[in-house]
Amino acid sequence: MEANKTTFNSIDEYIVQFPQEVQEILNTLRNVIKETVPEAVEKISYQMPAFALHKNLVHFAAYKNHIGFYPGASGIANFKNELSAYKGAKGSVQFPIGKPLPYDLIKEIVKFRVSEDIRKAEEKKLKKKK
Repeated sequence: MEANKTTFNSIDEYIVQFPQEVQEILNTLRNVIKETVPEAVEKISYQMPAFALHKNLVHFAAYKNHIGFYPGASGIANFKNELSAYKGAKGSVQFPIGKPLPYDLIKEIVKFRVSEDIRKAEEKKLKKKK
């Protein structure tokens, strides 16, 4: 049993636990996402900051040596070449702390995830009408 596990109720609660320099990175990342998709809802999902429309779009998290960005498998696959300089997995990418985050690329990934989310929601509506 994990008695010391912290539960976060907001993105602010999540961010404030980190050192100031990491907070600045997380707040900038948060603002980039908010500016890219202002209608998205901020929430905590899997104990990480997340943004959602119909479903979760992206998550992010801070670790000792990197910022994890989680746009799902499609977000990673669609930007495979652009993300090739970073460590990652099927649905995630690691941006090293101490190097500037590629905010323009993050915006493009978020836009892609928004269009994908909207398309899937519309397809779901059409299926229900049948």
